[in-house]
Amino acid sequence: MRIQDMNWMQVEAYLGGDDRCVLPLGSTEQHAYLSLCTDNLLAERMAHDAAEPLGIPVFPVLNYGITPSFRAYPGTITLRTHTYLQLLRDVLDGLAEQGFRRIVIVNGHGGNSPAQGYVGEWMADHTSVRVKFHNWWNAPKTWAKVQKIDPIASHASWMENFPWTRLAGIALPAKQKAPVDYDLLRLLSPQDGRALLGDGNFAGLYERPDDDMLALWEVAVAETRALLTSGW
Repeated sequence: MRIQDMNWMQVEAYLGGDDRCVLPLGSTEQHAYLSLCTDNLLAERMAHDAAEPLGIPVFPVLNYGITPSFRAYPGTITLRTHTYLQLLRDVLDGLAEQGFRRIVIVNGHGGNSPAQGYVGEWMADHTSVRVKFHNWWNAPKTWAKVQKIDPIASHASWMENFPWTRLAGIALPAKQKAPVDYDLLRLLSPQDGRALLGDGNFAGLYERPDDDMLALWEVAVAETRALLTSGW
């Protein structure tokens, strides 16, 4: 259940019997022909679909992330790493203060990886709280399913093209995009990176049949839900 559909009294009542919650992390950044909010949409929906049958509350997605390399693409907004970690700290502090003791972070953006290391530091200072940091798209079972469907998959390619991330009326290229030179891309300024990437897809087809996408989603939801129910 989404926090937006609850009032404070319902949250208080929930905390009387359970201490789990989910916090999605996203990013507002270029995704080629897909929504600029792809990472937000996927992280929040993944969190909701995994938690809803369990009655576990899902907090709103943190919808800006760390994405400096895409700054040359209009609509991309990035936070500095220091700012992002301080923001995450304040949110986790608030959750802990209110009584949440088991928190699953569902991350939808690879650039947010500094947060994964920071969570360990935060838990060392909050020994009564456990936090699981989950990169949903490359978790073992989910990534194995991606590879089974099509091993050439990347940022802004078919593997992020779900019915809820694509845009109406936007035609997609039919050909498979060749992989970019990742080692070179890491060295470039945002402007030069855009020149190398072009539309923003890193590699692969732009879309696959919805049957493939929904099968992938089913695996990812089950893998995420398992984190909520076991291993605490």
